[in-house]
Amino acid sequence: MTVVEETAPAPLAAPAAAAAGPDAGPPEEPRRIGGPTRSGVLSLCAAASGLCVAVLLFGQLAPFSGALGFAVTAYLCFLLIYAVLTGLEEDVQAVRDRVMTVVLWTAALVLCSGLVLVVGFTAWRGRDALPHANFFTQDMQASGPLDPLTRGGIAHAMLGTLIMITIALAITVPLGLSCAVYLNQIPGRFSRFVRTIVEAMTALPSIVAGLMVYATWILGLGMQKSGLAAAFAISVMMLPIVIRAADVVLRLVPGPLTEAAEALGAPRWRTVWHVVLPTARSGLATAVILGTARGIGETSPVLLTAGFTAALNADPTEGPMLSLPLAVFTFIKSPEPTMIARGFGAAAVLMVLVLVLFVVARVIGGRGPGHQSRRQARRTARASRRTAVRFDERHAPRLSLFDDTPAASAPAGDAPAASAAAVSAAADDTPAASAPVVDAGSAVRTGTRSTESPVTDDRPEDRPDDRPEDTPGENTGETD
Repeated sequence: MTVVEETAPAPLAAPAAAAAGPDAGPPEEPRRIGGPTRSGVLSLCAAASGLCVAVLLFGQLAPFSGALGFAVTAYLCFLLIYAVLTGLEEDVQAVRDRVMTVVLWTAALVLCSGLVLVVGFTAWRGRDALPHANFFTQDMQASGPLDPLTRGGIAHAMLGTLIMITIALAITVPLGLSCAVYLNQIPGRFSRFVRTIVEAMTALPSIVAGLMVYATWILGLGMQKSGLAAAFAISVMMLPIVIRAADVVLRLVPGPLTEAAEALGAPRWRTVWHVVLPTARSGLATAVILGTARGIGETSPVLLTAGFTAALNADPTEGPMLSLPLAVFTFIKSPEPTMIARGFGAAAVLMVLVLVLFVVARVIGGRGPGHQSRRQARRTARASRRTAVRFDERHAPRLSLFDDTPAASAPAGDAPAASAAAVSAAADDTPAASAPVVDAGSAVRTGTRSTESPVTDDRPEDRPDDRPEDTPGENTGETD
């Protein structure tokens, strides 16, 4: 790479280039955008070389076998050859940057491929059960493993999952967000203790939560297995996830926002309700989604606390209730192909249900801080216009009681100054002494308009004592 330093002024660059004549070098060409690049060509060469090396190792030189080993070997050879080819014309820092970029892109590709593989395999194996309408509207009370797919369905499992997760969210969201706000706004020893307990509960096995609810609610209190007990167990699993995620999100709220609200005199609860929570609304929605994804896929707590049933039960306080994960677990255990198809179909429905809940949460959560949708922007504009109108009405000029006098046009705080100026002018025998002096306070108290001419009191006792005494002959027409 050649660096050209220009020492001449900019206006002289063109004449110098013209004077150079045909011996000057070619003008610089703009960089092309699009098309094959040198980095892309090096990547293709490295990929081909790595593939050839893997073929040689697995086919001729070494006794290797297996598709997974072949893929790993080809990828490692590709990275090595790509680094060597890049190092021929770049420095070490550029080589590291290129190699790490390739590794990150590979990791993202592997993750996306795994997700597509799981979703596609589940939908493909459940393709026999999903097209039937009875699969979504009927239960398995009158159907068995040998019945065709045109009979029976998972309506009881879908309803049970919705009821359980709704009750669990009603318990978890208020408690989780309140605990996160407490940990964020009130630091102290007890806050550290609560944060430690929450972190420990994050790794709590689901079977332990189910056993705790089973021992306290069913054995201790004598209640029966029901969807409510399963919702309690699910909420125990969801609560630490929501608290931890919401706590992290609330820590990201800028401190100047809360400081500005408190500087304006807002109490702590109003600052949290109107500043902190709206700012972190998108992140809080993500926290709720994470907790929901953890709770909606639990199987063992539901099996211990809600039992199993093939009939539709819409009462969460009485009788066993089935969830979609438990239905999938039960159907897959059967050796019959129809039951296996029902199990994969129920798994596909569970994934769609999680996706729907995710979309609903994102819509409720809105965009991130500082980003408004069109509806929110219109609402903010209308609120700003209403505030501007109210401000103008409050500060609009009103009818004054002293419109006819010069002192009325001055503010109330300037009335004493005007009166003092008039008194000073009268004491100095200046023309300003004839200016009218209005007692604004008395006029306001009486509620009348002062339009009379100023009254002059000529009593001797009211005149200043330092006035010079009258000399003989003064005011009598006598002259010396």
